[in-house]
Amino acid sequence: MDLIVKKFGGSCLQTDEAMRNAAAIIRDTCRAGAKVIVVVSAQGDTTDRLLSRARAMGKEPSRRELDVVMSAGEQLSASLLSIAAAEAGVSCVSLLGWQAGITTNSAYGAARVQSINTERIKKELRTRDAVITAGFQGVNRAGDMTTLGRGGSDTTAVALAAAFGAEKCEIYSKIDGIYTADPALEPESVKLSEIDYAAMQELAFLGVKVLNPRAVELAQKYGVVLEVRSAFSQAEGTLIRENADMEKLLISGVTKKSGVALIRVAGVPDSAAAFGLLGLLSDADINLDIILQSSGADGVGEIAFTLEKENAQRAVCLIKENAGAGRLTVTCDPEVSKVSVVGTGLQSHRGVARAMFGALSETGVNVLMISSSELRISVVVKQEEADRTVRALHRVFIHA
Repeated sequence: MDLIVKKFGGSCLQTDEAMRNAAAIIRDTCRAGAKVIVVVSAQGDTTDRLLSRARAMGKEPSRRELDVVMSAGEQLSASLLSIAAAEAGVSCVSLLGWQAGITTNSAYGAARVQSINTERIKKELRTRDAVITAGFQGVNRAGDMTTLGRGGSDTTAVALAAAFGAEKCEIYSKIDGIYTADPALEPESVKLSEIDYAAMQELAFLGVKVLNPRAVELAQKYGVVLEVRSAFSQAEGTLIRENADMEKLLISGVTKKSGVALIRVAGVPDSAAAFGLLGLLSDADINLDIILQSSGADGVGEIAFTLEKENAQRAVCLIKENAGAGRLTVTCDPEVSKVSVVGTGLQSHRGVARAMFGALSETGVNVLMISSSELRISVVVKQEEADRTVRALHRVFIHA
């Protein structure tokens, strides 16, 4: 028996017409002879609206209660899509995360899947064509509802595909695949027919919002073949799987990540002080991205780092509160973006950095920070220069 996992994002379920369209996709796959496990996200901006309502009731609601509230969006999607699919002639049933056997740890709001008991879904598929599961949620050992963090429905879909050995896990959205740049920003961007897990994970982490990075990591771990495709088009999507051809330079795309801030801390006396500073932010659950440290001749240096813009003011306050007699000077630029070239073998192939920085120089872009690895070269630039940076790098690497 062929088994396919299909995940429908919120944009695919936002209206009654979109819901019926998703039901038709399920019906056609079942008529072709396959059993289907469907995973759904909440419709449109439902999760944001639920969060707003919760916070209107209390200034600091507990994470446990927030998880109960947020999981309601996927519950609604699963039930409505099950009704629509049944109307289209599909024998199906909807299940919540706990009914589907998804057990997680107790990190409310960012839970991790620990195990999946497959018995309930297997039982349902013996007599039905499809099981429609609420994504983004599970249950901990105490029996409490948990959620997997934003984009967690992708993780649910991949975890189920791995647990059931599914032929493929299809991720449906409005986008018909993975492009070398955002098509809205770069009209000459090219859709990739396939991409390997490592490059896709970098793209997802660096700003491509089609897939959750955790889901790609999980797919690679268990060898789950992914396909990103549109729910509103018959066009083939982009396959994500292992790529054996790792020797030639392959540029997968150019990404832009907005909502970034750059903080500089001057007057840091030594490495021990730097460790304490970064540890302070880590203890406050503030994640840093690019980190650069420089030392002066007098043993006093500077640390510069990027982080999510929403955490910038809190980070500045923490540093100043713990600076001690004004020894540290803290500056923050909340209007920067990170632009990255993603591919394979970037450090081991000559000429990549030269081409990249030559293009930026010709375009007149001022680079604030640089970070590189085998899979990506990232630059931090002023927010107003980000789009121009993406187009310049795409022109050099994709349309050279």
